[in-house]
Amino acid sequence: MSKDLPPLNALRAFEAAARLQSVSQAASELSVTHGAVSRQIRLLEDDLGVALFSKEGRGVKLTDAGLRLRDAAGEAFDRLRACCAELRQQTVDAPFVLGCPGSLLARWFIPRLDRLNRELPELRLQLSASEGELDPRRPGLDATLLYAEPPWPSDMQVYELASESIGPVLSPHHPHCAALHQAPASALLGEALLYTASRPQAWPAWAKGNGLEPDALRMGQGFEHLYFLLEAALAGLGVAIAPHQLVADDLRQGRLLAPWGFVETGARLALWVPSRRTDRRAERLADWLRQQLA
Repeated sequence: MSKDLPPLNALRAFEAAARLQSVSQAASELSVTHGAVSRQIRLLEDDLGVALFSKEGRGVKLTDAGLRLRDAAGEAFDRLRACCAELRQQTVDAPFVLGCPGSLLARWFIPRLDRLNRELPELRLQLSASEGELDPRRPGLDATLLYAEPPWPSDMQVYELASESIGPVLSPHHPHCAALHQAPASALLGEALLYTASRPQAWPAWAKGNGLEPDALRMGQGFEHLYFLLEAALAGLGVAIAPHQLVADDLRQGRLLAPWGFVETGARLALWVPSRRTDRRAERLADWLRQQLA
């Protein structure tokens, strides 16, 4: 520790006692004992080599050295308090920047964005989309919403929101829809399946979950992003595979069908927040997301 300054805990105890003109009141303000404040003041006097308080009847008063230090310490702590208050207010007033994969943003988040803004106006949410590897440590992000598998990194506060389930979906306009809708899952072994390069493990994981041999699957048209894959499925171009959350609205409205259901993967949809941040808005957002996903 630098010897330019005495211990900061001792300075803090002295500043409170000098400002309040009472060791007892300083102890109450700092949530410590009377003896703890007295010890810190003695430590400060030993460090400086001067007396800061002198006895006066049953109480104490500041010495000339104590008066000088009171004025300097008081000004310094007042500036620190003001600066910290400004920084806290900036955090509250600043928009909350959320990173999110573009497909999740377009197919799940945006349809609920108006509701979120009404129910969490203090969030002042700003969205940052990405279709590549979304790095939750990227500068400028307050939090990141993404699918991933545990274990979670130690430098992240991860709020688990929902488990991931994936399944095949097709449009009622698919040319083989009537036959496929009544067929077992093995019927898909004869289909040229739509897939996305960003989730190459999705079809094999679903096949294993349904007792099918992944090597027997026949891949058809590929797409770079999941959003494009699902647009192709909606257009009736083939059978796609997707997380349930991203197609739930389409299933409810009959735009897509899921005749073979969904199988759970090891991934979780989670909100990732860097551990160094203390913004409580992240916890409120996580609670809201859980309610919407329930």
